[in-house]
Amino acid sequence: MLTKTQIKYIRSLWQTKARKEQNAFIIEGTKIVDEWLRNNQQLKMLIATKEWEIENIELLKQLPNTSIYIIKESELNTLSGLQTANEVMAVVELPENKDIILQNRWYLALDTIQDPGNMGTLIRIADWFGIPAIFCSPDCVDVYNPKVIQAAMGGHLRVNIIEKDLSTFFSSTDLPIYGATLDGESIYNCNAGNAGILLIGNESKGISEKLKLFLTKKITIPRYGGAESLNAAVATGIICAVLLPR
Repeated sequence: MLTKTQIKYIRSLWQTKARKEQNAFIIEGTKIVDEWLRNNQQLKMLIATKEWEIENIELLKQLPNTSIYIIKESELNTLSGLQTANEVMAVVELPENKDIILQNRWYLALDTIQDPGNMGTLIRIADWFGIPAIFCSPDCVDVYNPKVIQAAMGGHLRVNIIEKDLSTFFSSTDLPIYGATLDGESIYNCNAGNAGILLIGNESKGISEKLKLFLTKKITIPRYGGAESLNAAVATGIICAVLLPR
């Protein structure tokens, strides 16, 4: 049984401030928790229904250092951030914001992405295309926001997500930087090579003027219809499919 203090702690983790203060975040849902467990990720707490426990008894044996709480579905509903609660949720320790050594590969940089669904989908796209790291400006949405976790579908496990001042980062790298803009060169005419950084700007304002100064080349997806713009995550998926080496 969870104590009132534990319930208050879990609920607090739906807020960015608490996640940073407690150095923890929530994952929720059978599929996502299963991915964390099968990737041998350590959990601080696991909260589940009796039905989930019965079906995953072998997995639970692999968690000797995890506090496990089996509660009623109605109790889980009061903790859940989903409209319809799943059978399981867990509290996970935030990873360190470790830097990486850039290699001759493609990376993704995000300038002030604000929508959690977009951010989660961008992480999932990076995961799909084998992009090893995403560099996020400090004013991006919290990548451990529960909605981001849901949309990323386990991408946090395989993609390094690093908060960076992008101006400082770009000034220190020799990799070419390609910025997605409305006035760039068509991606179908762009010979981008085997390595680089793809910069995606804010959903409504695009790439900030100060970061445009670092661009090696502006690129765009040719428009044939009347839409004003593309969703940031949709555009990223199309660009990656065309530019990244096969």
